[in-house]
Amino acid sequence: MTTSESKAPDRGQHHFLDITPRCPRELLARAQQMGKARTAVICADAALPMMSLEGAVRAGICEPILIGNRARIEAEAAKLSWDITPYEIIEADSEQDAALAGMQLVRDGRADIVMKGQIHTDVMMKAVLNKQTGIRRDSRLVHVFHMTPPHSDHPIILSDGAVNVAPDLETRKLALRAVVDVAHAVGIAKPKVALLSATEEPIPSVPSAQEARELRDWARENISDAAFSGPLALDLILSKTAAQAKNLQNDEVAGAADAIVVPDLVSGNVLFKALVYFRSACAAGVVLGGLVPIVLTSRADPPEARLASLALASLLAPPRAKPQKEQATAAV
Repeated sequence: MTTSESKAPDRGQHHFLDITPRCPRELLARAQQMGKARTAVICADAALPMMSLEGAVRAGICEPILIGNRARIEAEAAKLSWDITPYEIIEADSEQDAALAGMQLVRDGRADIVMKGQIHTDVMMKAVLNKQTGIRRDSRLVHVFHMTPPHSDHPIILSDGAVNVAPDLETRKLALRAVVDVAHAVGIAKPKVALLSATEEPIPSVPSAQEARELRDWARENISDAAFSGPLALDLILSKTAAQAKNLQNDEVAGAADAIVVPDLVSGNVLFKALVYFRSACAAGVVLGGLVPIVLTSRADPPEARLASLALASLLAPPRAKPQKEQATAAV
C-alpha cells in the first residue's frame, strides 16, 4: 500500500462525492431581516425535523408550531437541550390528522409556511391539494430550488425538479414566473433565465427545444425585469467559453444564467442532484402556488439544506412584522 493510499479517508461513498454544503449566509441574512415566520411543521415528532427547527429558531427565522405526538416531540427536544415551552404543540395521532391540522392553520391565517416533517410526501401533498380543506390556489403548484456552490452565495434558481412530472407549456409558464419571483426575492434585480434542452436550435427532432423557443418568446412578451433565452444546452447555460465557441457571445443569458427552467421532472431532478452530489451545492427547495410556501424536505437532506429551505420559504412567505435590530439573532 502506498503512503497516499494509507491516508485516503474511508468516505463510505463514491469518490466523486464530497457532501459539505453550507447554508448561504446572504440568504440567511435576508430571511433574518424578514422576521420570524410562523411555521406549521407536519409530523415534527422525529429527530431530523426537530434538529432543523432548532437551528432555524436559533438563527432567528422561525417560530414553529409543532404538530404530531407530543411525547415524542418533547423527547426529541430534550435530546437537543432545546426548551420548546414557548411553542404551540398540536397533538395528532396519524400523518393524515397532522397534515389536516397543518392545512387548517394556514386557512385560519395562523401559519406563514408549511414544512414537511416525518410524513410521507404523498400524504402531505394529498392534504395540500384537497379542494375542501387544502391550501392550493387555482393554478398548479411549482417546485423551485435555490442552488449555491460551496464557496459562493450567488445562486442559480432551478424549476421544476420535484413536483410536475411532464409539465405542459402552461405549467412551464408558471415555472418561468416562479423562478423570476424567487430571483427577485433573493436580490437578483434582472435575472437571466435559460430554458434547458439538449441543443440551442429549435429542431423538430427535439420537442423540448421547440417548446423552449416558444416559451422564450412568450416570456419576453409577458414577464418584465428578466432576460430569457432558449433552447440552451447545459454547457451553454453555465459556460461563457462554450457560448463563445458556438457564437452565442451576444446572448446575455448564455454562460451567465441565474435561473434554469427544465422540460420535465427527470431532467430537473438529475440536474439538482448532480449539483448537490458532484459539486456539494446547497439546495434550498420550496413549493409555490399555494396560500403559503411549502417546504418539502427529504430524509437525505442535511441540516444546512433544511435551514436554507426555511430561509428561502421565509423570504417568499406573506409579509409580516420585521424584527427590531436589537432583537435580531446572529447567523449560525
